Amino acid sequence: MDWLLLIGAGLLEVIGVIGIQRVAHKNNWTNNLILIAGFILSFMLLSNAMATIPLATAYAVWTGIGTVGAAIVGMFFFHESKSWLRILCILGIIISIVGLKYFG
Repeated sequence: MDWLLLIGAGLLEVIGVIGIQRVAHKNNWTNNLILIAGFILSFMLLSNAMATIPLATAYAVWTGIGTVGAAIVGMFFFHESKSWLRILCILGIIISIVGLKYFG
């Protein structure tokens, strides 16, 4: 169950990052709410997940999910680079996250 909380925390971190991007383009209440709510909920789930998942593993997985998610959102919604090297690096992060789950 804590791993599901951690995955949810990582996905909500991506929502928070989307909020940052939206605020950078248009600073309004809706975009600020997306930013703040995404990060607050993410931190709450991360905190709960860390009840049984070690700090280093939980934090690395959380930031990894956020990094991969933000990169994918950037590529598909914000016209960021889709180069094969970037995709290869994203795959490396995913492999590392899975490795931490099974070997951490």
